[in-house]
Amino acid sequence: MTRPIVIIPSCTKLIEGSAFDAVGRKYSSAVAEVAECQPLLAPLGPSMADMGALLEIADGILLSGSLSNVHPKLYGLEEPPLNASALDPERDDLTLPLIREALARKLPMFAICRGFQELNVALGGTLDQAVHTVAGRNDHRERSDVPLEDRFGPSHPVTLTGELKTWVGKDEIIVNSLHWQGIKQLAPPLTAVAHAADGLVEAVRGPEEHPFLLGVQWHPEWQPKNNPVSIELFRRFGAAAKRSSTT
Repeated sequence: MTRPIVIIPSCTKLIEGSAFDAVGRKYSSAVAEVAECQPLLAPLGPSMADMGALLEIADGILLSGSLSNVHPKLYGLEEPPLNASALDPERDDLTLPLIREALARKLPMFAICRGFQELNVALGGTLDQAVHTVAGRNDHRERSDVPLEDRFGPSHPVTLTGELKTWVGKDEIIVNSLHWQGIKQLAPPLTAVAHAADGLVEAVRGPEEHPFLLGVQWHPEWQPKNNPVSIELFRRFGAAAKRSSTT
């Protein structure tokens, strides 16, 4: 039986001065092992300008997290980026038009962390470059002084609403959310379905008629088999991709 194909756009990774197309193994593993789909990594650069070639074979799109940030000029900020070295313009050039075209085609999409922020920007929303500097917001950055297991461990509660609350069956869950940027203005097609205690949007759903469009600020791909919520989200995404592959 052929598995549905889930496209994962790559990041730019410099290794000894050379550019590599890269995706964290945890994302492709979660797609393969929990969503039960075939991950396919999409390289960056001008050769990917024709989105049709990708979308013709895609049954779903996963937008992964990354160490890089969306360039502030793409969401209307005139101020310079706070950390110019933490940008990936080639990924921006691929993912933002890809999101818009995938939405038009009603392809299932699951957006995580940077992908969550890309989704909001691509559809007309804005971001705060540094959430921890905004009055009333908490510090959502990851800690660099602790082991990786602790860094990606549960960090704070989020309150669930709407369809996400129905899927999970709880009003509140504890998530491993760690990031600099965050949603400032929500894109018009999206609906917030989870909030942190400081009011920051932590999850969004797409239009009701879309088969599956979910974005989360946290990291469900981290050890997903040990987390019932992560299992639920990836399995629903995988089921939507399977339905897409048969239509």
